[in-house]
Amino acid sequence: MKSIGDNIKQSRLALGLSQADAAKKLNISTPAFCKIETGQTDLNISRLLQISRTFKVPVMQLISGQSVISDSSEEELLALKKELIEKEEEINKLRKKVIDLYDKLGI
Repeated sequence: MKSIGDNIKQSRLALGLSQADAAKKLNISTPAFCKIETGQTDLNISRLLQISRTFKVPVMQLISGQSVISDSSEEELLALKKELIEKEEEINKLRKKVIDLYDKLGI
């Protein structure tokens, strides 16, 4: 299992950043960033959130090393979006019926 430092390194490399570039973006020294990647420094939550925002990756990806949305999760998300669209269409039809009934009643 990869460490959080390894996951941070992988995210940094995916952005094409050197350790010095990443450290500069985080407003810390290069040796301090190096210690984060090698696991010599324990991360606090605020630093982990800062790295997450700077590298534009979810915190869970830094912790687990896995992308938050897997293929099966993505399929499930698409199915839920489709269902939501269908429900919205149903709601719009019901609204139209209510408006028509109000018009018939003269309200």
